[in-house]
Amino acid sequence: MSIWKERIHVFFQYKDLLFQLVQRDIKLKYRRSFLGYCWSILDPLLIMIVLTLVFSQMFSRDITNYPIYLITGRTIFSFFTESTNAGMRSIMGNSALIKKCYVPKYIFTLAKVMSSMVNFVFSLGALVIVMIFTRTPVSIYVLFFPVILIQLFLFCCGMGFFLAQLNVFFRDVQYIYNAITTAWMYATPLFYPIEQLDGNPAMQHFITTYNPLYYYIKQFRDIIYTRCMPEASCVITGFVIAIVVFILGLVCFKKNQDRFILYI
Repeated sequence: MSIWKERIHVFFQYKDLLFQLVQRDIKLKYRRSFLGYCWSILDPLLIMIVLTLVFSQMFSRDITNYPIYLITGRTIFSFFTESTNAGMRSIMGNSALIKKCYVPKYIFTLAKVMSSMVNFVFSLGALVIVMIFTRTPVSIYVLFFPVILIQLFLFCCGMGFFLAQLNVFFRDVQYIYNAITTAWMYATPLFYPIEQLDGNPAMQHFITTYNPLYYYIKQFRDIIYTRCMPEASCVITGFVIAIVVFILGLVCFKKNQDRFILYI
């Protein structure tokens, strides 16, 4: 118990550095950009428009209000890919600072995921715009959103920690991970309804059982698209996956962090 108290104490000692790193990442992302933070809204909005034009003819008969269905899935998946990719490069990207002074190394990965979460919150402006144009009603269930965000944040942190320590020893991980996320995107019902796979029950079972993002996207669509409370089983499963991935990622990171200095 004393070990955890000490770790929490150390974390609060470096909380100011954490916030500074998050601010730095956000400022660097939009530096010398004419539209600045507006890109957080315009980027997902433009992607949604293009994808709607491409996929609406395929699935418009199966999905009512396809723009909302699409942007809810894309918004969650974009946060996942952005945060985990940034987290994966966090140690190598701060190698100069790590060599010069002692800083808890997990701070850098955590800062990347937190800055991606800030961008994610900004990007929700695009969702609001689409809801206004499609005249989508807002239900009281949107108040459940922070619960979904906590699950997603823990899951992305765990993935970020695991990928960050792996990328220090194997630089090819970043290229392999790009291929994995591409396959992961198509294995997640972003553009198509899960019912589309009724003819392939094995694939449908695999996605609804072993794809963690399915649970977070389903909960988000429940409160925005379907306007209902997410099922308790879906929420519990989402939390269990998030906590397990977070713990495993952090354990792997802590176990190998003392060897980082030999490889960065």
